[in-house]
Amino acid sequence: MFSPEGPSLRELAVQAMSSVEHGYDLLAPKFDRTPFRTPGPVLESVAKALGPLGPFEDGLDLCCGTGAGTELLAGLCGRSVTGVDFSGGMLGVARRRAPSSGPGVAWVRGDARALPFGPAFDLVVSFGAFGHFLPRELPGLFAQVRSVLRPGGRFAFPVFAPPRLSSPAYWTLLGFDTAMRVRNALWRPPFVMYYRTFRFGGVVDGLARAGFTVELRPLPEFGRRDDGSPRARLLVAGAQPAAGSVNS
Repeated sequence: MFSPEGPSLRELAVQAMSSVEHGYDLLAPKFDRTPFRTPGPVLESVAKALGPLGPFEDGLDLCCGTGAGTELLAGLCGRSVTGVDFSGGMLGVARRRAPSSGPGVAWVRGDARALPFGPAFDLVVSFGAFGHFLPRELPGLFAQVRSVLRPGGRFAFPVFAPPRLSSPAYWTLLGFDTAMRVRNALWRPPFVMYYRTFRFGGVVDGLARAGFTVELRPLPEFGRRDDGSPRARLLVAGAQPAAGSVNS
């Protein structure tokens, strides 16, 4: 799973016994050489699906990490791109590897649950971060995203079909989540990272309550399941005008 340049087992163990923020600060220098970085094919597929929905002026990469999604936004947005993350270490790596051409890029250290922006963005994306939020936190997270989008703006992220019960991936993810629950029951501070708590039905309901309409677009590059359904989709949540607002 890890290249020789990636973190050692000892480094991963130290990270896992830290807080989420400090753990990512420790992992940041080697993060891009782990399987945790969003793969290029996922980014390319999402960019291809988002392209026809533009043009976009200002984009936000939510929980940007080392900036994989920020690079995607730089190819879609005409004026500005912002990456926000609460790990200073991850932001430091992102700054060093930021694209030198395209729109201006800003890096902001902040908590996604209390975003330090007004309604300044046309597009918000996020990759691989939702496991760091407990289910009870998602409504507040979605409300924060809605608050930083202009009317008609979009919040987009890929969703993948869950592995089947008979697949090794199912049991791997179940084992990981179980280990994290045991770790968090026995050790403080907690390290919140779960793969099986981001349930599709609850996510759609939470987005609707936050003032979004939800559209699903297939990502055909990842093929289809035996029943014909896509293996991967892009969830595009559109920000609706607030109740009682008047269009001029």
